[in-house]
Amino acid sequence: MTDFTLLDTTGAITSTPVNDAPDYRKPTRALTSRTAFAASHVIPHAWADNTPGQPAEIDWDATLAFRHHVWSWGLGVADAMDTAQRNMGLDAVATRELITRSAAEAQSVGGSLVVGVNTDHIDEPSISLQQIIDAYTEQLHHAEDAGAGVVLMCSRHLARTATSAADYERVYGAVLTAASTPVVLHWLGEAFDPELTGYFGSTDWRTASDTVVRIIEASGGRVSGIKMSLLNAQSEISVRRRLPAETTMFTGDDFNYVDLIAGDDQGHSDALLGAFAAVAPSASAAIQALDAGDTALYRSILTPTEELSRQVFAAPTFYYKAGVAFLSWLNGHQNAFSMVGGLHSARSLPHLSEIVRLANASGALERPELAAARWNGLLAVNGVTA
Repeated sequence: MTDFTLLDTTGAITSTPVNDAPDYRKPTRALTSRTAFAASHVIPHAWADNTPGQPAEIDWDATLAFRHHVWSWGLGVADAMDTAQRNMGLDAVATRELITRSAAEAQSVGGSLVVGVNTDHIDEPSISLQQIIDAYTEQLHHAEDAGAGVVLMCSRHLARTATSAADYERVYGAVLTAASTPVVLHWLGEAFDPELTGYFGSTDWRTASDTVVRIIEASGGRVSGIKMSLLNAQSEISVRRRLPAETTMFTGDDFNYVDLIAGDDQGHSDALLGAFAAVAPSASAAIQALDAGDTALYRSILTPTEELSRQVFAAPTFYYKAGVAFLSWLNGHQNAFSMVGGLHSARSLPHLSEIVRLANASGALERPELAAARWNGLLAVNGVTA
């Protein structure tokens, strides 16, 4: 079996044997112990003008096939979110089409789907609070009309315009009132998007969490859950313990998800993770183990993937999308390592090499020999040979 060629930041070349793929089995019934969504990426045509600033030209067959891959493992799909390059290449027209197409595919197979709702179709950088409410509501109605569940994403417009916690409460209150079914809130930290610094009215998560809890409590049951992506387990656990009984905490912490999903004697987090798009079979197998009451097996499967996820989401964290697409390519879900806006160039060869090593070690490679051929070939194209 072919070895993986590895490259470090000094240019040193080593190799490691290719491990066999784990013998994970797709579930024969719905996963029950945890609700888990994989935030999925988009796949462009390799021949498209995938350069910065150009409209997205999506390979719909490959993009939707990837969603069916996630559903086949019993996971839900979280679509049109930051993993799908919202605010980093996925334009408004492509976003609307993605939501419409994904919703139709989900309905065709009974797959669970939530989609991101934002204000990013407005080109003006600064708009009023009422315009933000109107923009959110427009996208909300499109998602609902498509038949998708809703994740109310953080708005860069709101981050720029709001001057107090009360402004956030006004906007969220109005948008939630317009929702026909309960929605999931999303608290995206500045590591994922520096333009969201101070979201919910404070740079201190404790103060901001007070605003979040007030928004949820005032919603009259219109908030079904919240996804927290602060990469801070303490903040998530703190908010989780303050949530109303009917409100679910979805971890978006790609650094600490193993313990957060496992939980403690006061509760656990469900999952809405970009990392789970990269390791869907492992995530499914781990939750199947929890369904069977085998916490040790859950940890033995999922813990190795957390180190891989930490590499994919390493600083600057907002470039993690390149690692998700890279693993998709290694695993045969797309024909080229290419991304909307040329974002596949956002990570170095040594960074990708470490992803290869950790994916191989953690059982995250579904077709290891294909992965080895593709990775070693990419290195050779760049003049790196063993």
